[in-house]
Amino acid sequence: MLMMTLLSCADAKVREYSLEVVAEYPHDVESYTQGLFFHEGQLYESTGLHGKSTFRKVELETGKALQRLNFDKKYFIEGSVIWNDNLYVLTWESRMAFVYDANTLEYKSSWKYPREGWGITTDGKHLIASDGSANLYFMNENFAQMKKILVTIEGRPVRFLNELEYIDGKIWANVYTADEIVIINPKDGNIEGVIDCRGLLPASLHSSSTDVLNGIAYNPEDGKIYLTGKNWPKMYEVKIVERK
Repeated sequence: MLMMTLLSCADAKVREYSLEVVAEYPHDVESYTQGLFFHEGQLYESTGLHGKSTFRKVELETGKALQRLNFDKKYFIEGSVIWNDNLYVLTWESRMAFVYDANTLEYKSSWKYPREGWGITTDGKHLIASDGSANLYFMNENFAQMKKILVTIEGRPVRFLNELEYIDGKIWANVYTADEIVIINPKDGNIEGVIDCRGLLPASLHSSSTDVLNGIAYNPEDGKIYLTGKNWPKMYEVKIVERK
């Protein structure tokens, strides 16, 4: 199990965390969550799968879509983020990226993307994206690469980096198929913390469509952090607790 692998190879400098659930909210079980973030206090979500891919302005308290973009079935939508009044939406194997007006969600442009799209976030200076490898790519507004970092734990690359969120100067990343989140130093790619998320969604709430943990949203207006997963019925406000 990847969580056990990461923790077993972590040295004393890598902090280990568990989760404390503060509150829970409804989440649309039809949402195959790919991107999750807050902008100016509003929650947004991008969802994947061919024929089901969407971008949504979401009401946190109910999980309902207040506004929704539907994509052509040829596109498998992945991560999304707002930066400088633009909404950026990635696709997976199509290697296309779409740009929308962040305020109106009106289409602005599309770009040929240089790699598979997975997760994306911003540090306020760059777009930061994953592609399922151990690399993170720092790009400008036209998706030109400015730098690349290799994400490692004790010198070992950590692959399958997926959905991303920038929190207090660090990059948080889901690791695909693992019930874990890694906290990455954006300067050198070193993993400084591992969050054990096992059991966040109780087994009693699993169904045949329940998929993996994926989706990290940080609201800078109040400092709250939210987690969910693909086709999960719940979204959770959480706090992390360091293990002694």
